[in-house]
Amino acid sequence: MEIWINPACSKCRSALTLLDAEGADYTVRRYLEDVPSEDEIREVLGRLGLEPWDITRTSDPLARETGVGDLPREETEGARARWIAHLAAHPKLIQRPIITAEDGTAVVARSEEAVREALSRKG
Repeated sequence: MEIWINPACSKCRSALTLLDAEGADYTVRRYLEDVPSEDEIREVLGRLGLEPWDITRTSDPLARETGVGDLPREETEGARARWIAHLAAHPKLIQRPIITAEDGTAVVARSEEAVREALSRKG
């Protein structure tokens, strides 16, 4: 199990606290320092079952600054590739925390329920 976090994020800190309280075996990835590649973002999107715009923090000032919200939201490879490239170039825009579960899926773990969901997914 891996969790992508920004240590400054209260939701990330809450998720870590719950993982620790449950005795979970996990690896922390500080994704602002260890930036995921486009391929890694594609992989986590597949595990999440989401599109790149679904995990983009579009209300963040950086999103407005970089114009990500103006990119087309089409389920075509070209549109997806542009969003994914934007997330790789601006990882701060990736929704957090993201937990990759043991069963090969992943969750955006912004609530206690979502963290528990990830913990319940056994491989």
